[in-house]
Parts: sequence; structure tokens; C-alpha cells
Amino acid sequence: MRYLLMPCTVYTGTEVLPDHAVLINGERIEAVLPASGELPAEVPRRDGRGLHLCPGFVDLQIYGGGGVLFSVEPTPAVLARLRAHTLRHGTTSFMPCLPTSPPALMAQALATVQAALPTMPGLLGLHLEGPYINPLKKGAHQAEFIQTPTPQAIDELLTAAAGALRLMTLAPERVSPPVVARLRAAGVVLSAGHSAATYEEASAAFEQGVSTTTHLFNAMSGFESRAPGLVGAVYDAAQVQASIIADGVHCAYAALRISQKILGERLFLITDAVENSTYGAYRFHQQGDYFVDENGTLAGSALTMLTAVRNCVQHVGLPLPEALRMASLYPARVIGLANEIGRIAPGYRADMCLFDDDYQAHATIISGEFHAYSAAPHAYSAVPTA
Repeated sequence: MRYLLMPCTVYTGTEVLPDHAVLINGERIEAVLPASGELPAEVPRRDGRGLHLCPGFVDLQIYGGGGVLFSVEPTPAVLARLRAHTLRHGTTSFMPCLPTSPPALMAQALATVQAALPTMPGLLGLHLEGPYINPLKKGAHQAEFIQTPTPQAIDELLTAAAGALRLMTLAPERVSPPVVARLRAAGVVLSAGHSAATYEEASAAFEQGVSTTTHLFNAMSGFESRAPGLVGAVYDAAQVQASIIADGVHCAYAALRISQKILGERLFLITDAVENSTYGAYRFHQQGDYFVDENGTLAGSALTMLTAVRNCVQHVGLPLPEALRMASLYPARVIGLANEIGRIAPGYRADMCLFDDDYQAHATIISGEFHAYSAAPHAYSAVPTA
């Protein structure tokens, strides 16, 4: 279907364009045009009502939300409900995540994601956070499931994954260079996390192909004057990226602001969102704006990506366009999709979020398909051009 969405303030990823229209043609963006200028005739229109229109969010680490927890029950039905939850809040591309888990659960999660990839728009693959992590920095992960990888184990994992494994968090000091090379050769993006790596160990891993870092500050060796640790190695690297949880609990907003000054475009947002759970290896309950496990250990956030963007603007002091890039363009770069998603520009996939000044999503567009939500004061309808 070909239609115009207008008028909106369009955040393209490089510019802010008030009173503009986006021409959508099937799954792609055809053009970005001034709403008051000459527009294609006989094209249906959807009323953007002057709201903010940004690229759809890209969440590379989400465990659950909307009443379901994929990391405890990685079934097709739960994955579908998680997909609906992310769309409701403007996230068009997402990567469900599994923590350090028993082999059978890992196999089930991989099989579920692999089966859904051909038919679920915006599903990017599976993020395995573990099992190759450091017990000293396990956080809420279960120590009994932590493994030390061997080349044979990696080959078995990649065979079982059948292309569904897209990102893996591991502790660089626990993984040999041949293992890193094998995973990278299979196209898996590697992220340093749950790690007690020294500055030297982390820097060496970055040279070997570990290209990003999982939830900066949390469950990793910190920055000290004589031991810069993993945090220092990220700061000092030229290209390595880092995710961060912008809820004011996992790290102070001041720490996020300082890190953004240092890292710039290398810092991106994740939700690390979980959900209440009373069974399985991971049992969580909500405590204010975050979740803890049975031992009271911080275990995940209650964020959506749109809330994380709001926090970056209101509490960190970042400009809205930069906060939006941290939630869309920058994570798209991490997984090599910055020429496909993360911008509003001709040729890009028509993945977008329409939201108001209170950071409430009114509509999500995914592959050109328009989903309106109750945040809007009145229903949307396609109105033909007069």
C-alpha cells in the first residue's frame, strides 16, 4: 500500500523536519516531503496530527514484558506476545534474550527464534547473555549453568542455532581467541559482559573481534586509577560500542551523561526488561521501576525504549534527536543494519514510531504496516487526497 503520513515533526536520524510528510510505499520509505509542499495526488493519507515521528526503536536485549517472560518460557506463543508488547511501545526491531541457562532451554529458545525468523517482521535473532560468563560477575545469573567454552561446544551450539544466534554476551577472560574467531566467522556479534576482565584482557578481546559491551557498568570490572578494567577499555577503544540501561537504577544518570560525553555515537540504549515470574530458574518480582530476583539482586528493568529515551532527555539532559539515535540508529549499527533501519530516508524500511510530548506511542509502523494505539485521542483512518 502507498500512503502519506502527515503532518509530523520527522526525526530522520540526521535532521529534525517540522511539518513534514513521509511517503510510504509497501515496506519502504519512498520520500520525506514538506507537508505544505507539492504532494503526490490520489494517495491516501494518515493524520500524523503534528506528533513526533522517529525511526522505529531497536532493542538488542529484552527478556520480557507485557505479562510474559521469554527467558523462562521461550515458546512461539510467548515470543508472539513479546513482539506485540514491543510494537505497542514503538520498538520495531528486537532481539529476545536468554540468560545463562540449561542446555535444553537454550536449544528451545534457539529453535523458537529460528522458526519465527521468516515470518515475524523485526525479529533480529536471539541474544544469548551467557553461558560463557565469569562467576565473579554473574549478577542475577545462575552459577550452576555457567560454562567454559570449547571449540567443540561452540560448533555444537552454532549447528543447533542454524543462524538464529545473532549476539552473544561473554566474559573475554573466559574465552579463548579460537572460540572468539569461530563465533565471529559464523556472524555472531560478540559483546563483553558479566566480566572481571582487566583493561589488558578486554583490550585484547576488542582487537580479536569483540565489538560491543553489555549494560555498561553492570556486572563488569569498573574504572579505577590503577586498574581501568572493562569500563576503561571501552572508554579507550576507538570503535567498540556499549549498551546502557537508562532507568536511573542500573546506573546513575550522571554516569550515563559522562559516558555519553566520552563514547558519543558508540553508546546505545537497551531495555534489559524482564517481567514478574514465579517459576523456572529465574524468578523475578517488580520493585518500583525495576526487578529483583529472590535474593534481592538487581535483575532487570521495567523500561520500554520510549521510556529510556524520555529518561535520557529529562534526567540526563541529552537532546531528543540524540536520545532517539541511541535507541535506533546506533543499535542498528551494532548488528550491521544501519543501511536498512534506524533512519527515516528513501529506501529504508518503513519502521517508525509516532509519539507525543509525553512520550506516549500513538502508532507504530513496521514494514509499512500501520498499528494505531489507544494513546491517540481519536481513531486513525486512511483519508483519500481530495
